[in-house]
Amino acid sequence: MHMNSETEILTVREIAYWSQLISFSLLQSKRKTMRIEVLPTMEVVVRAPLLIWMEIILERIKKRAKWILKQIQYFNGFHPRITKRKYISWETFLYLGKQYILKVEIDSKDEAVKLKWKYITVFVNTWENTEKTLNAWYLKNAKEKFETYGERVLVNFEKFGVQPNKIMVKTMKTRWWSCSSKWNITLNRELVKAPRGCIEYVLTHELCHLMEFGHTKAFYELQTKQMPDWQKWKNKLERLMA
Repeated sequence: MHMNSETEILTVREIAYWSQLISFSLLQSKRKTMRIEVLPTMEVVVRAPLLIWMEIILERIKKRAKWILKQIQYFNGFHPRITKRKYISWETFLYLGKQYILKVEIDSKDEAVKLKWKYITVFVNTWENTEKTLNAWYLKNAKEKFETYGERVLVNFEKFGVQPNKIMVKTMKTRWWSCSSKWNITLNRELVKAPRGCIEYVLTHELCHLMEFGHTKAFYELQTKQMPDWQKWKNKLERLMA
């Protein structure tokens, strides 16, 4: 249990719902209402008044359990589950939704990557540099493609006056994207391995959140209006990158 100077009590608890266990952080403070949130990190946060029976809190969570699990499953779709690859010849790698066969050329003066037909060829000085060289190529192309694809998506939001401060690209192990309070959107480099539609879906999804914070009815209506076939691309992203 933790209490701060503003009389906030934080505890971590869990509750069983059928065969599943829901863990949640309980934050009690000087508030009148109770609120249940599922964060993009798949963490469940319950905000409740200080003077409230624990039985009441648990009963409320049980009533929302189905919704909580649905939200956790939804956010789980944004978490990469990339299969570990070996950086050796004849291993397969994705780029923009297509699968390519890796060819490693050793003893090259200039380290580079070339994409031709069904092969992605990496030219390196030593074998150990293969992973670094290929990942650097992915990052470079991710920045270029995300900027190009982003322009098309951003145009659709201009009429709402919604524009992110920055769109950045980084290597992220646990998320496809993140957004800061300063409206800076960060996209996972791994997204460049998915088709264009998946990339545009992730951008559309996050821009919709700049207008509608939660996954409300208004949020889904806005997302569907901006990208009618978003469900198709969401499903494809989850299947392709699992």
